[in-house]
Amino acid sequence: MNANTPTDVMFSFTGLATRAEEHKDGFGIAFFEGCGLRLFVDHHSARVSPVAELVKHYPIKSDNVIAHIRKATQGVVSLENTHPFVRELWGRYWVFAHNGDLKGFAPVLHGAFRPVGRTDSELAFCWLMQELAKAHASVPSVEELTATLSELVPRLAAHGTFNMLLSNGQALWAHGTTRLHYLERKHPFGPAHLQDEDVRVDFAAETTARDRVAVIATEPLTRDEPWIAFAPGELKVFVDGQLLVRSETGRLTHA
Repeated sequence: MNANTPTDVMFSFTGLATRAEEHKDGFGIAFFEGCGLRLFVDHHSARVSPVAELVKHYPIKSDNVIAHIRKATQGVVSLENTHPFVRELWGRYWVFAHNGDLKGFAPVLHGAFRPVGRTDSELAFCWLMQELAKAHASVPSVEELTATLSELVPRLAAHGTFNMLLSNGQALWAHGTTRLHYLERKHPFGPAHLQDEDVRVDFAAETTARDRVAVIATEPLTRDEPWIAFAPGELKVFVDGQLLVRSETGRLTHA
């Protein structure tokens, strides 16, 4: 989730946690609070994890959130292999989560970014951080980061399925290889029903006219909102709850 103001994420997290019957090999959620970051992970399913119950009762309000439910393809079911993963670069936290399976990906890591666990996902994250650090001598803009990521991400996707979310607290980048959808909530807000649970929220009663929220998920979390599918190989960036797109001049502007 990416928003223009700290926003409650529990409605979406409830819908995501319901899908942990198949993706039962761990869950995690990371959310930014200013320059700080809170991270909760557990290698147990979100359906039974006491950590998930804690999260459901924690008053999470954030403008950038990444949550993940794991179905292990590489690496055993363990805490160190549980997404999201976190690293520091340029004095900011970076958070990454990945659905997919990368084959034959064995990069040379020669910098400060090394995986703790044994997943292809964390390895890909460390490589991305290494290459971003090499590409920019100082803190880049969101536009510059997006341009660099648009060159790096296809090199990862060439090894298999690479559906990923990445955030540094300023923006949220999302790449889809197979299945990924996004939704922008904005004024006028209305009610929404979860796809997998009998839970309903009237966002009109919870928001102001200036609020904007973008939600990205593998499959739509609600059944009565206009979700849009990513095209295969598409990289999108969201800032302040809005999708940014390249203009005719090549600059990023709000869609």
